Amino acid sequence: MRQKRTIQASLFDLFSDHQIGRELSGMSDWLDGHTDLFVLVAADLGGDGRKDTGRQGLSAESVLRCGLLKQYRQLSYEELAFHLEDSASFRAFARLPFSARPQKSALQATISSVRAETWERVNQRILMSARHHKVESGATIRIDSTATDALMHEPTDSTLLVDAVRVMIRLLRRAVALPGGTALQWRNHQRLARKRGLAIQYSRGKEKKAALYRDLVAATEACVAAMRRAVLCLQDNSPEATLWRLEAEHYLALIERVIHQTRRRVIDGESVPAGEKLVSLFEPHADIIVKSRRGVQYGHKLNLTSGRSGLILDVVVEAGNPADAVRFKPMLDRHIALYGKPPRQAVADAGYASLDNLKQAKAIGVRDVAFHSKRGLAIEDMVKSKWVYRRLRNFRAGIEAGISCLKRAYGLARCTWRGLDHFKSYVWSSVVAYNLSLFARLCSP
Repeated sequence: MRQKRTIQASLFDLFSDHQIGRELSGMSDWLDGHTDLFVLVAADLGGDGRKDTGRQGLSAESVLRCGLLKQYRQLSYEELAFHLEDSASFRAFARLPFSARPQKSALQATISSVRAETWERVNQRILMSARHHKVESGATIRIDSTATDALMHEPTDSTLLVDAVRVMIRLLRRAVALPGGTALQWRNHQRLARKRGLAIQYSRGKEKKAALYRDLVAATEACVAAMRRAVLCLQDNSPEATLWRLEAEHYLALIERVIHQTRRRVIDGESVPAGEKLVSLFEPHADIIVKSRRGVQYGHKLNLTSGRSGLILDVVVEAGNPADAVRFKPMLDRHIALYGKPPRQAVADAGYASLDNLKQAKAIGVRDVAFHSKRGLAIEDMVKSKWVYRRLRNFRAGIEAGISCLKRAYGLARCTWRGLDHFKSYVWSSVVAYNLSLFARLCSP
């Protein structure tokens, strides 16, 4: 049974006098004052279905602290395991027993089990502490958006088809070892798929590419047919066969989407809307994000709210690529739900500017509403003076520094966890690590 108790601080919990050590000490002190949060983490860990192997597992407190360490220092699980064994400050922060030497597999299994909702609750408690210490009141806010990449390569129709063949061949090889799998008949089209994929990459001319694509689609469809036959043959009720069928059906549904969109775009010459495209077999939740002239990103759009302290008050992982303008009022509504009242002043990037947004914000009680570009709006309608407008515009620019720090130092540029739920957890864990370290600095003597 996994521990749900907290581990008391030891006399040997000494932090380095380095800046990082002082920040870790401040973060640890805050966690010591909010031990009820460990119950939420324990609830997430209790539902993971793992059984006790006789070895003392990580406590819920240690899991939360290790997750914060990972994001705070942007470590891989292998690096985190090393630093937890090597660094006295890291061990003191993680509250590990003297004999504990967690391996990367245990760290990965436990930290990734903490849900995004739990991380969000932790962030809300940090904001409550910030209000109590008069660090952040939430009266003046700034809103902006950014994008976080998913763990995937830049997609093309040919690379998706080559990935599809590779996945199906891997599954068919596994099927041979299952009961009834020895009778399966299938051909390995992986070499053909790779050759056609490379030829498409280096060929010129639509007709030549279309002919190569037809060969690649035919090889993919042949593998799909072999997979369908294997699903029908492997009807054994053993756990291995059941898991194989579930995985096969999952990938077959995605691969058929890839074949369909390739036929539409390449062979039929049809323009496929971005919302209908599948860009990854392994990260099917990823969206196509286009932000002005910055190129195309594959992941999810984020809308963030920040305050005067620099703390991130809220973050939303959006579905699709909604326009900034349609997300201004919902972000204000979320802020009101969090703080119980509308902000006195709100400022946002130019993409959020519209007359409707200005009227709606004024209607719910926001006194001053400013956008980075006026977009035809009069300053007198937004704020009470030009001086206030300039001050709010300058204040808005500060969120760019916060987003840059989140991306460079806290890993928000690219999510390294797989799946939509883990994507959201990763984003929120990055925000919590950023906020807690910033709060520790703001409250340090």
